[in-house]
Amino acid sequence: MTTYDDRASLTDLTAVVERVRSSVEGVIEGKPEVVRLSLTVLLAEGHLLIEDVPGVGKTMLAKALARSIDCSVRRIQFTPDLLPSDITGVSIWDQQRRDFEFKPGAIFAQVVIGDEINRASPKTQSALLESMEERQVTIDGKTYELPSPFMVVATQNPVEMEGTYPLPEAQRDRFMARVSVGYPSAEAELQMLDVHGGVSPLEDLQPVAHAHEIVKLVEAVRGVHVSEPVRRYTVDLVAATRSHPDLRLGASPRATLHLLRAAKASAALSGREYALPDDVQALAVAVLAHRLLPTAQAQLNRRTAEQVVQEIVQRTPVPAAAGRPNGFGLGRGGPGYGQQPPRRL
Repeated sequence: MTTYDDRASLTDLTAVVERVRSSVEGVIEGKPEVVRLSLTVLLAEGHLLIEDVPGVGKTMLAKALARSIDCSVRRIQFTPDLLPSDITGVSIWDQQRRDFEFKPGAIFAQVVIGDEINRASPKTQSALLESMEERQVTIDGKTYELPSPFMVVATQNPVEMEGTYPLPEAQRDRFMARVSVGYPSAEAELQMLDVHGGVSPLEDLQPVAHAHEIVKLVEAVRGVHVSEPVRRYTVDLVAATRSHPDLRLGASPRATLHLLRAAKASAALSGREYALPDDVQALAVAVLAHRLLPTAQAQLNRRTAEQVVQEIVQRTPVPAAAGRPNGFGLGRGGPGYGQQPPRRL
């Protein structure tokens, strides 16, 4: 198992993440929890779905995160006439060489921004499936590896249904987390008028971290320790979605893996080299809710997937440990599962 190099990796992680966080928060005012979740997904090698009403800064958040890192960035405006080859690329016949030459599509970047992803047809949306899961693209029988780090940040508007195509379950399941920016507070909106009233702050945004630094941080996050009780707690949370009476589709095993990876990244962002049940609880709604399908009766009762996940978190027993660093962190002497009720976050 890979471990941290004492405190050096934690120190480097904190310093780099703080620079990126400050850079993004300079553009997205009053939403520190949204920025933190975005960084968590980045370090956990996941993809982020930003879903909210128009005008709250979905695309700006994606652009600010991408521009804060010195890496290749491509933006795809999803429209009904967008073709799969526009995303993945196409082989073109070269008259001089008398051979086919591959022209990479927009997916060949380290940060790919998919704006209004649900405006493209399901056929075009499916062009992202292989790249998001396997970090590669197969064209004409030949496989091309994607650069590292690789992250898809997609936005969609959930209230405007005309001219849109709902994301298939397989597509939604590939996003590690879904976040809603939400309306800003009055103070944050006043500050936005001062900052955005003239020139867009995106124009002056400069990279504060290099791509190779992010790769090293991702490797450090992989070394965060997760004890057996915490792993079992994660499995229990996800398994509970598959038998809940208000859900006709529960979370997949991929969701379990995503929740665990996100918890490890969250622990690292908190300066810990071990994950706690608190990390899993805090991320359960963001990681699981967008994958679930409520039953027709639950929809009639206005029960949302978010409410169901919160209920599952409250009902699922958490592991009991006498001393958290020993019980959960290093795996020495953890007493295992207990029946104490989970703490409300």
